[in-house]
Amino acid sequence: MIFKKERKQKIKVKKLLKTKPIIMDGKEVSGIKFYPMLTQKDGAPNFAMRLFEIEPSGHTPKHTHTWEHEVVITSGSGYALKENEMIPIEKNDFIFVPQGLLHQFVAGDRGMSMVCVIPNEGQPK
Repeated sequence: MIFKKERKQKIKVKKLLKTKPIIMDGKEVSGIKFYPMLTQKDGAPNFAMRLFEIEPSGHTPKHTHTWEHEVVITSGSGYALKENEMIPIEKNDFIFVPQGLLHQFVAGDRGMSMVCVIPNEGQPK
């Protein structure tokens, strides 16, 4: 019997302090440091994990997309816009955003950080 040699999988660890953020600030987005933490470039075949640090009153754009995503609020508080409804969110809240839903995240007066997981098809290359 011939066995194929298995490729050894490795755990990858990235340090936030060694990751350069992408600054997002303009017409549709305000006061965001975006960190693409784990992506296809890191060997993640299916999903991308991203960290957003949002300044007080900062926000993501109002948008929709063809994929779902999951979010956990890691610090601060703010609101998740669902269509035309503002839903209060805070640290340790978990949020599911279905595909096709108009949504936006808005930080409160102390700012907010969140981790967002999306399929790789939604990750900027």
